[in-house]
Amino acid sequence: MNNKEIVEQYWNVHFDRKWNEMAAFFSNDAHYTDVGLDAVGATGPEEIILRLRLGIEPLSGYIHYPKNMICEGNMVVTEHVEQWQFHTGEIIDHPFTSVMEFSDGLICRWHDYSHLGNLLDQAPDWWLEHIVNGWRKNPDL
Repeated sequence: MNNKEIVEQYWNVHFDRKWNEMAAFFSNDAHYTDVGLDAVGATGPEEIILRLRLGIEPLSGYIHYPKNMICEGNMVVTEHVEQWQFHTGEIIDHPFTSVMEFSDGLICRWHDYSHLGNLLDQAPDWWLEHIVNGWRKNPDL
């Protein structure tokens, strides 16, 4: 399976929020971050999943609208829109460019680029309060 096919499979389990299956796509030293939000990010499958769960687990709906995908060597770049639906009625179409780097068939680096103001300006207060605590501070995730 080539890297593009791996990313396509990853997005399928990601948007179904199958946490254990998602973790299997990452190398032990994989690094994930939202560029511009957090310089530290998350390292390793466990931290990556904890970080992702913090933001997307509370959503009532989470829909993927893929656009373009480019694969060159060990890099896959995906241009896509995520629709975030909240139980309080807010719906946010949030565009991303996701850059994933591979090593031995596993994602070893994933950096997301988005207009975070788009999300933060439209998200409900309860969700913002939830994420302010951070995944490192929340042992229940």
